[in-house]
Amino acid sequence: MSNEISTFSAAGLPQITSLTTALRGLQPASGGGGFAILKMDKTGHWVYGADQTEVEDESLWAVNPFSFVHGYIAWGDGVVLSEKMTGIANPKPPIEGAPPGATRGWEDQIGMSLKCVSGEDSGLEVRFSSTSVGGKRGIQELAAKLAEQVDKDQTKPVPVVMLKKEHYQHKSYGRIFTPVFEVVKWSSMTEEETPEPELALSEPAPAGRKRPRSA
Repeated sequence: MSNEISTFSAAGLPQITSLTTALRGLQPASGGGGFAILKMDKTGHWVYGADQTEVEDESLWAVNPFSFVHGYIAWGDGVVLSEKMTGIANPKPPIEGAPPGATRGWEDQIGMSLKCVSGEDSGLEVRFSSTSVGGKRGIQELAAKLAEQVDKDQTKPVPVVMLKKEHYQHKSYGRIFTPVFEVVKWSSMTEEETPEPELALSEPAPAGRKRPRSA
């Protein structure tokens, strides 16, 4: 891997110590432009972009520790009617009545930004946001690990993760998949690493490429 955190320049960012309180504040609810949208589909596959290109198995993703946001979103019939988000160090944005046509009103949402640092998608920047219990739990668990890491070592606040999944059986909807962000290492905001031969990066996948789905 090389330049894996170079996107996350520390210029203009708050002190890393200011993250801990805000990160721990991402507790289970009681509650950008230029990024592809990352999500887990109903079959448990990680996909991104309008074409829902599958994420490469075992690829590594660096999470920007300053990108965690929270707020609200209102969905219509498959479209976003309105979204109000802000950094987790700030109070949630004020909201009034939900927009006309909002099928579920305002929903709590949290999110974060990631950058692929290995494999065919290396260099791709994505945003993952969720209103579901499982999706929010995945982000909350990662945020808690990040807060612990900052307490131990402020020089390496960037989690490098693999995109994994878990599932449970719902009595009405069958198997439900939930996201897991498995931390494989911690990196600094600026460090560069010498790529190992077996981890040499390949060219980015062509736009719109559909990768075969693993079983």
